Order: sequence, then structure tokens, then C-alpha cells
Amino acid sequence: MTMTTEPARPATGSDFAELNRRVARAGLLERRPAYYAARLATVSVALIGGWTAFFLVGPSWWTLAVAAFLAVTFAQVALVAHDLAHRQVFRTRRASEITGRIAGNLGVGMSYGWWMDKHTRHHNNPNHDDLDPDVAPEVLIWATESAWGRRGLKGFLTRHQAGLFFPLLTLLGIDLKVSSVKALIRGDMKRRNLEAALLVLHLAGYLAALLLVLSPAQALGFLVVHQALFGVYLGMTFAPNHKGMPHPDGTEDFLRKQVLTSRNVTGGRFTDALLGGLNYQIEHHLFPAMPTPNLRRAQPIVAAYCAEIGVAYAETGLLESYRQALRHLHEVGAPLRAGRR
Repeated sequence: MTMTTEPARPATGSDFAELNRRVARAGLLERRPAYYAARLATVSVALIGGWTAFFLVGPSWWTLAVAAFLAVTFAQVALVAHDLAHRQVFRTRRASEITGRIAGNLGVGMSYGWWMDKHTRHHNNPNHDDLDPDVAPEVLIWATESAWGRRGLKGFLTRHQAGLFFPLLTLLGIDLKVSSVKALIRGDMKRRNLEAALLVLHLAGYLAALLLVLSPAQALGFLVVHQALFGVYLGMTFAPNHKGMPHPDGTEDFLRKQVLTSRNVTGGRFTDALLGGLNYQIEHHLFPAMPTPNLRRAQPIVAAYCAEIGVAYAETGLLESYRQALRHLHEVGAPLRAGRR
């Protein structure tokens, strides 16, 4: 699907420049150190508390409840790493990268450097069939043209990908780790040795804890529940944002490229916390360095401005956002189900 929009109105400077001035006048580009101090402290306490509970519960099947809690906590740590990568937390790159590697590599076992490079390319060209790694034709296919000619297991997955979407998310946590290792082997990232050392330390500590505290069956159960729920939760925070939205054709200006490919998710403070602020995806893509708590305040400004210049602004509830993404996956697989191509 290619993006369409009404012609931009004549203006002095770009449409985004005017929006940027309005947002800046509202003070929404300023940092929020108190918010992030509290958020970092809360996530750190949850992570330490989760592992403390793991050791206190010991070799019991109640450890699966701890695994579920730590799955949520790991996802929240990953969301903090996301904000660090966008330099929403600290002003300097060095502080952002140090804390980001602690959260990403050491905290959840995901390469911060690899993910930051991948995510930067996504932000530069959201939903672009060739340039956005998040819609690259891999296990899931987001463009009909990429589905043509898929056979065997790949063809089966594409034909049924809407129904398999959430089950496949259980593998996301493992996939992040595998992709991190592959990036380290390629050697095309900064501070490769540091990244590798932190990942090894995470993996060694994680496996040692499971094998020394739990029975083999309990360790396997913990690993499966923890990594599966972590993948599902993390995937569900990103799935509503762009999936099923238009794909750019390369002629759009910055504002239209970011707005028309993104979808906001409505909800209250609980939704904000659940999705780490990514429910304000349009505002986040327009102002990636904007602190998370400011996105809610920027939303009415951005929505009103888009209405003013005639740019479609997509906003829906959480469940409907999943329905739209799954509907798109189902439509992409239709040619294979019909035996075409």
C-alpha cells in the first residue's frame, strides 16, 4: 500500500518546521530528569526484586510465576533502553550509551549497538519496503510483492501468518539474542568487545542461576515461560505502531513520511505505562528525542496541526490496532492461499 495525501499548503519553511516551532514553544522538547530518575529506579528495583524472588522461591514450580514477572520487567528494561538510544534520558551520547549497554546487553541480553543501528534505520525510513529493517521479508511478510514465490515452510507461514503472529512472538526474545550474536560475529558495530563481554556475562549469569537453583525440568520451564512471555509482551508494544499502515513511495516530506506510516493507540495512563509511551507513535517519530512523558501533551498539538494542513492522522484503540495489523497480514498472504504467483 502506497501513501497518499493532499498537497501541502504554501508556507514559509517546511510544514514540519512550523510544527516544531509550536511544540518547542510549549516546552515539550525539554528534558525530564526527575521522571527518568524515578523510572530508572522503579525498573531497577523491579529487576533486582524479581531475581531476589527467584532465589528466595528456590527449586519450586512457583518459580514460573517469577518467570512471568521477570518477563514483564525485561520488557520494561528494553523500553528504557529504547529511550536511552534516542537520548531522551541523558544529554550526552556517552552517558546514553553506557546506560544503554547496561540495560540492553547486561540487563536483557540484547546488543544495544546492534538494535540502535537497526532502529535508527527504521526511523529514517519507516515502512519502506527496501530500507526499513522492521518490514524486511523474513518470517513475516508485510508487502504482497514479497510474498510472491514463497514455497515450502516459508509459504506455509505466509499463508497463515495472521493466525501465527502471536505464537511466533514467543520466539522474539530468543531471536533478539541470536541477531545480537550474528551482529557481533559480523564485527560491524562500535565497542564490539565490550558488547560481547556484557552479553557473555548476562548469558553466563542467567544460565548459572537457572541450573544452580532449579531442577533441570524447572530450569527448562522457567526459560520457556520467561523468554516466551518476554517476546510476546515486547512484540505487542511494537506491533500496533506501523504494521498495516501505508508504505511510502519516496516522494513524501519528513512530516508526511513519519505521520502517514504511524498509528497512535488511545488509552489512559495505564496504556502509556504498558506500552512505554510508544502508543504516541506519531509524536515519537516526529520528535524521537522528546521525553516519553511529553508525548501525551504533544499529541493534541500534532493532531490539530495535521488536521490544519490536511494530513491523515491515524489513531485507534489497542485491540483495534492489533486487528488492523492482523487483517493486513491476512491480506498479504491471500495470493498464496488462492494459489496465485
